[in-house]
Amino acid sequence: MVVLGTGGTIAGTASNPADNIGYTAAQVGVAQLLAAVPALKTVLRDHDLVSEQVAQVDSKDMRFDVWLSLAQRVVHHLAQADVSAVVITHGTDTLEETAYFLHAVLPPALINEKPVVLTCAMRPASAQSPDGPQNLMDAAAVALTPGAHGVVVVCAGTVHSGLDVQKAHTYKIDAFNSGDAGPLAYVEEGQVRIVKNWPLAFMDKGHIAIKDIPDAALWPRVEIVMNYAGCGGEVVDALLYPREGVAPLRGLVVAGTGNGTMHHDLEAALRRAVLAGVTVVRSTRCAQGRVLATTQSEFPHAQGLSPVKARVALLLSLLSA
Repeated sequence: MVVLGTGGTIAGTASNPADNIGYTAAQVGVAQLLAAVPALKTVLRDHDLVSEQVAQVDSKDMRFDVWLSLAQRVVHHLAQADVSAVVITHGTDTLEETAYFLHAVLPPALINEKPVVLTCAMRPASAQSPDGPQNLMDAAAVALTPGAHGVVVVCAGTVHSGLDVQKAHTYKIDAFNSGDAGPLAYVEEGQVRIVKNWPLAFMDKGHIAIKDIPDAALWPRVEIVMNYAGCGGEVVDALLYPREGVAPLRGLVVAGTGNGTMHHDLEAALRRAVLAGVTVVRSTRCAQGRVLATTQSEFPHAQGLSPVKARVALLLSLLSA
């Protein structure tokens, strides 16, 4: 089993062990994190453990180049016959976006056979009672479960699909849910209780191979705008305005109200964006449910994705085009 470190709260430290929020993320290396959890040996049994530091970032600062490097290293390791799974330590803030990105770009032939398990922590490694060690043990248990495959997220004893997972709480240890899709499994005292099928990669998504993804500096610019009471079109118009040194806008995801509804002024601005060559996709700011198309729908909907995941999907669609 291979563990790839990217930083995050799980690798964070604070000067006071009682401080669970005033910490600095991404301070502890992944090898040191693993060494601090001797009970991992009981989960691994006879399996070898290899670690690699891919990045060391606070996930609020996650970058496209880190995503690309991470995907490349996951492909490299999964392609090895003696590697049964890859576990990734990650910050919680953008974990759902990274999980969806990996779900969308990793070769189906690999992830439909082997699991990629992301895990995290809501408390830093220096906390009086950190949650990272247990999450690491649970992630290892999931990774070594016979038949496990796909991109999944493990946090607070719950297993989520990378397609559905979302951060739903700012502070609680159990910060993630899967909306109305529900979790995949639970980890109970090292035993994995499966309640849904393991996720499969998109087989009809017009997969863009990792080797065909250009340097991150060349990725298209895709932004998110939100609908709300009194909303106008000024933000969209400002995003369209060319600025020196800033890539031109290629895509917009709208976090609409309710079933993807939009103020008429925002809608008018989005029409101007389309005329300027920008692709517009409609999502919803609601935490649960999906946008359903109507006969009057002017912009394509996000296929049930949240705004942040719809942005990743649109970005990849523009890349593949």
